[in-house]
Parts: sequence; structure tokens; C-alpha cells
Amino acid sequence: MTVNTYSFQDQVVVVTGGSHGIGRAIARAFLDNGASVVVTGRNLKPLEESVAGYPGERTLTLVNDISEPAAGEELVAAVKEKFGRIDVVVSNAGIVEAGDLVDMDVDKWHQMRAINVDGFVYLARAVMPELVNTGGNLVAVSSVSGLGGDWGQAGYAATKHAVSGFVRSLALDYGEKGVRVNAVAPAFTHTRLNEGSADTLEDAAPYVNRVALGRLGQPEDIAPAVLFLASQDAGYITGHVLNVDGGTNASNGQAHV
Repeated sequence: MTVNTYSFQDQVVVVTGGSHGIGRAIARAFLDNGASVVVTGRNLKPLEESVAGYPGERTLTLVNDISEPAAGEELVAAVKEKFGRIDVVVSNAGIVEAGDLVDMDVDKWHQMRAINVDGFVYLARAVMPELVNTGGNLVAVSSVSGLGGDWGQAGYAATKHAVSGFVRSLALDYGEKGVRVNAVAPAFTHTRLNEGSADTLEDAAPYVNRVALGRLGQPEDIAPAVLFLASQDAGYITGHVLNVDGGTNASNGQAHV
């Protein structure tokens, strides 16, 4: 539940990558604020867990691999069959492959690019006509890695820079058609994707050292920012990538000693 409430009653929201972590928190936040919510992902059980306890008439779970070229159209058809419209789309599906570029497995690079970049492109191509019809908006989950560089993250940063650039260009192309396009840029956030990386205070210390608020992010820190960008309170905001990073980007890069 978010601290502030937003009016998403009678609106239909699609959240890709809704099985765990940030996507699950976003889906539940929209449900708590009155929306009907569609969650997509590659496995049914965690999708069902994401919307468990909410009225079935306001939820839809779709097993959908957004990296497939036809996935966007299939998603739109299924959503319109049940709800008849799409008002908000949250492009959250993504994976991380870290490490030195020369050691990166080519197949893993293709998979990461296919999900993080191609999947966003396929999704946007399919949903933009629907958002034009409803005067809706799209919010992408980018990353602070899409705003600058980082050690051992060259491939991932490349995909997230693509996401941030795509958001800005889409905002220009669709603003006059009544569609807003924005993104959030989290820093290191505790999710299933990075389990084991910062589970102890000692492991977390190098990450916390870079965060002004002195703690790592949680999925529930990201969801309210997405709701704000999707709401009418952000009605004059488009083409923006909002840092939701605890102050990570406030630093000039020097160590906190």
C-alpha cells in the first residue's frame, strides 16, 4: 500500500515482469489504488502469487515471453478480450548479466538484449495504438545503469541506456497524440535477480556506501514513483527518467569515509 492514494479506478494497467520483486510491488500498488491489473511473465505460479488475495474480476495473469516478436500483439489481444482497454503499461521485464565484457557468454548477451531492449520495443509497438485511444501512458523501469556507467556492468548498462533513450524518443513521437512516456531508474534494489549479492551487512556495505540514505532499495520504494508518473499528478511530465536511487546519483563518485 502506498502512503498517498491515486485514482486508478476503472483503469487497466499492464505490468510486464510481474512475477517477483519490483514488478510484483508495482502490480500490487496499482491494485491497492483501484486499478484492474494484468501481470505477465514466463511462469504462471509466481504471477498468481503476485495477485493473490485480489478480486479475480480485476486481475489477469498471462504467461508471455515479451522477448518474442509476437508477444506484444498477443498480450494486447488477451487484455482487450477481458477488459476492453489499456490505460497504463509498465515495462518492467528485465534481467542482469554482470561481469567483464570479454568473459560474457554471447548467448547470455543475446538473451539480456532480447528481454531488456527487444521486449520493450515489441511491447511498445503493440500498446501504443491502445494508449493513443485511451490517452494513457507508459512507464518503463530503467536503471541508474542507464544513466551512467559502472564496473562490471557494460552489457547491462548498454541495454538500460537503450531503454532510457527509447523512452525519451517515444515521448517526443507520441506527446502530441496524448500519450506520456516516462521511466524510473532504481539503483541496487533487493530483488530475486540479485539474491546473494548483498544479503549480509558485510556484502551490502559497498553498495550502501554509495547511497545517501544509507540503505539499499526495496521493491516497495520503487512502486510509488511508478504510480506517480502514471497518475494525473504527473500530467505535464513526459520524457523523464526519474532517479529512485536513495541519492546514489547525488555523489560525485568519491568514497564515503
